[in-house]
Amino acid sequence: MTPELTALTLAVLLQGAQFCVYSVLAQMQVGPRYAASPRDEPRQLTGTAGRAQRALNNHFESLALFTPAVLVITLADKSTAFTAACAWVYLAARLLYVPAYLLGWVPWRSLIWVVGFLATMALLLAALI
Repeated sequence: MTPELTALTLAVLLQGAQFCVYSVLAQMQVGPRYAASPRDEPRQLTGTAGRAQRALNNHFESLALFTPAVLVITLADKSTAFTAACAWVYLAARLLYVPAYLLGWVPWRSLIWVVGFLATMALLLAALI
């Protein structure tokens, strides 16, 4: 497995862990009865539960860019030390982004997001070279 695919696999596992954290925090806020219901009437999550939900959604959006970047690098056989480093930087940024969002680190959360985004864009540009 290429380093980029390993980083992608770990990023998806991180997404699963984030989902578990979000689920626990959300259920603590809305209660098990609402969580098990069809949720016909939406409830707005606040505080840490709301931040966990937004961080989870942001990771879905981030993976929507990172996944094709990794696949293009892998399928085009363009894996290099640079692309591997970009993939690991992306993963590190995502690992830092979760506590940054949950704990409200301003402006660090946004800067961490930019690092992950730029690493993904660098992967895509490397695929074209």
